[in-house]
Amino acid sequence: MTQIDHHKESSKKALKTTLVGIIISGLLAIIKGLGGILGNSYALVADAIESTSDVFTSTMMWVGLRWSSKPPDKNHPYGHGKAEALVSVGIAMALLFAAYVITKDSIYHIMEPHKTPAPYTLVILVVVIISKELLYRFVLKTGLEIESGAVKADAFHHRSDAITSAAAFIGISIAIIGGKGYETADDYAALFAAVFIVINAYFIIRPAIGELLDESLAPELQSQVKSLALDIDGVNKVEKCYLRKMGVMYHADLHIWVTSDLTVHEGHTIAHDVKDAIQKELPQILEVMIHVEPTNHDYIKKD
Repeated sequence: MTQIDHHKESSKKALKTTLVGIIISGLLAIIKGLGGILGNSYALVADAIESTSDVFTSTMMWVGLRWSSKPPDKNHPYGHGKAEALVSVGIAMALLFAAYVITKDSIYHIMEPHKTPAPYTLVILVVVIISKELLYRFVLKTGLEIESGAVKADAFHHRSDAITSAAAFIGISIAIIGGKGYETADDYAALFAAVFIVINAYFIIRPAIGELLDESLAPELQSQVKSLALDIDGVNKVEKCYLRKMGVMYHADLHIWVTSDLTVHEGHTIAHDVKDAIQKELPQILEVMIHVEPTNHDYIKKD
C-alpha cells in the first residue's frame, strides 16, 4: 500500500467511525434528555448535555477529518493534517463548556431540591452505559489502527459519557433508596460527572497541543526509522531523526553520514534507498527529507 492509499484508507475509516458515533450519540442524547425531564433527574439531563456535546464534537471532528484528508497544495505544502489536532483542541474546549454548564446547574439544583427521580431512569442509564462503552471500544480500535489523535480523543469522549452515566446511576439509586432528603444525591452525581469531564478534556488537549507544536510524540516510530536507515548499505550513521505528525500521517527529517569520497550521484542514490526503505516498511510516513553529511572513509558504522 502506497502512502497516498494508506492516507485515503485511514481517512475513510475515521470518517465512517465518526458518523456512527454521531448517530448513536444523537439518539442517546434524545432518550436521556426526555427521560431526565420526565423522570425528574438532573443527573440524567446533565448526561444528555454530555451526549449532545458528543454530537457537536463528533460533527466538528468529521468536518476536520474531511479537511485534514485534503492533499497538499500550494499554500499547504505539508498537507492539511494539523486540522485534526485543532479539532482535538475544539473537542476538549467543548467538554470544558459542558462541564461548566453541568456544574452551574447542579449547584442550583442542590440549593433548590427537586422531586425524587423516577425508577425507570435507571433502566435508561443501563442501556446508555452499555451502548457508550461499546461505542468507545469501537472508535478507539479505529483510532489506534490509523494512529489518529482526534479519533482517539472522540473515543475517550464516549468513555467519559459512559462514566458520567454510571455516576448518574449511582446518584439516582441513592436518591430513590434514601427517599425524602436524599434527592440531591442525583445532583452530586452530576457534579462528579463534571469533574471527570474536565480531567478527560485535559488528556485530550495535551497531546493535541503537542502535535500542533511539533513535539516528539512517537519515540518507538523514531527508533524504527533510524534502524531502517542504518540497514542501508552506505549509511554510516543517522545523526538526526525528527518526526512531525500531520493528522494520521508523519513527515520524517533525517541527517545521514556517508563516506566522504562518494560521488554526488552515489550519495543521492543512498538517500533514495533510505527513503524507499522507510516508506515501504512504514506506510504512515508520508514524506522523508534526507540531508547527507560526509564522514571519513574509515568511520565505523554505529547507532
